[in-house]
Amino acid sequence: MAEYIIETNKGKWEVVVGLEIHCQIISKSKIFSGASTEFGDDPNVNVSFVDAGMPGMLPTLNEECVHQAVKTGLGLNAKINKYSEFSRKNYFYADMPTDYQITQFRFPIVGEGKISIDLSDGSSKYIGIERMHIEQDAAKSIHDLSPSKSYVDLNRAGVGLMEIVTKPDFRAPEEAGAFLRKLRSILRYIGTCDGNMDEGSMRCDINVSVRPFGSAELRTRCEMKNVNSVKFVMQAIEYEAKRQIDVYEKGGQVIQETRQFDPSTGQTKVMRKKEFAHDYRYFPEPDLPPLILSDDYIAKIKQEMIELPDAKKQRFVSSLGLTPYDAMVICENKEVADYFEKAAAGHDAKKVANWMMGDFFAMLNKKHLDINNSPISPDNLGRLVELISKEVISGKIAKDVFEIMSETGKDPEKIVEEKGLKQVTDISAIEKIIDDVIASNAENVAAYKNGKTNLLGWFVGQIIKASQGKANPSIVNKLLKEKLDGA
Repeated sequence: MAEYIIETNKGKWEVVVGLEIHCQIISKSKIFSGASTEFGDDPNVNVSFVDAGMPGMLPTLNEECVHQAVKTGLGLNAKINKYSEFSRKNYFYADMPTDYQITQFRFPIVGEGKISIDLSDGSSKYIGIERMHIEQDAAKSIHDLSPSKSYVDLNRAGVGLMEIVTKPDFRAPEEAGAFLRKLRSILRYIGTCDGNMDEGSMRCDINVSVRPFGSAELRTRCEMKNVNSVKFVMQAIEYEAKRQIDVYEKGGQVIQETRQFDPSTGQTKVMRKKEFAHDYRYFPEPDLPPLILSDDYIAKIKQEMIELPDAKKQRFVSSLGLTPYDAMVICENKEVADYFEKAAAGHDAKKVANWMMGDFFAMLNKKHLDINNSPISPDNLGRLVELISKEVISGKIAKDVFEIMSETGKDPEKIVEEKGLKQVTDISAIEKIIDDVIASNAENVAAYKNGKTNLLGWFVGQIIKASQGKANPSIVNKLLKEKLDGA
């Protein structure tokens, strides 16, 4: 990728970005209570006494959340720490019933790791993971029900979170976007977080600083909280970087603070002064013992790991002949990759990929369907490609067959049979059509023989049209050229 440099009339600047991504853990109950984690239920129905911070209530660690965290750490190519412990992070907001959050501070469950990201110019880059810890989510504050009041929905309070902290390795908005897409893909593959940013189950905090291009210093950073789409993350980085450059170039100093990105304006605004670790008065959680994992426990979870996007992409390129770009697009979503493999089995995988990334995805978008509800089964898409490869039908007729498949879900072979769409390969039948077209267009024949050889394509079009699209194009081209050159 070309270097992302912000150039002004006073000099060149480089952006330095790190991300903190909060991912809700997929589990039926919350991390320290048995309350449901179901999204979309009525407000304040999935709340236990523990979640509500009632006096005397003690947390009990949900083993499924630990299992999912270890699985995620393995997916991040990260170190799994056999010893971790919980701490209390003290702060006072209306959406935190206990006035503290149970989290991990000094000893997280997952240590350093790395993720490879794919960039638009075909290059790739590793982004370092600093750590990942597990904690409880806060409740949700609701500000748009009343002009004078705010409300709190405790359903989210206590839902398990994985906080993934990256190293400050990003140098462009595109890199941050590519990382979030790759991370979401991994989490969905292994089933530890659904990655739905619009529902708040994956939220991103962005730390941005800038420095003169070529410098190695890390300057004061500002944090943008709870950005909930990949697009907005990229926009926030670009705006905030330019804002900080403007501050420096006017002789000012950037102040470390927490800011909020407003999608309607594309700008960031101050929320509050940036807190530091000592502001939270962390101390060990007295109601939970240290978390100690055995080698056997980690080994069993390793055995559950499936082929992840990068490995699948490499296999599709090396074994099935896909381009790196096609493989990247298809492997981003596990369901799409699974569909592709079924459709490509025994057929031309590259042609299947072309159909999927063209007509097939366009059809799903037009019908507002996800791939699990596709009216065209993977077997039928593979059969359609096979009909083209065997020259039973032409590519043009295949599009008509595909349209019928998308409406009926029928087998393409039955459609071809019922509609009489088989390609004409009978040489004598094609020769008759060619002879008729040549006889009816003497002027163009003469023009062709006088050097206007581009008329060959026009003749082919007339012949295909006369055959109602059924004449085999390669046979038409061969016979037509022989006849015109010999006429």
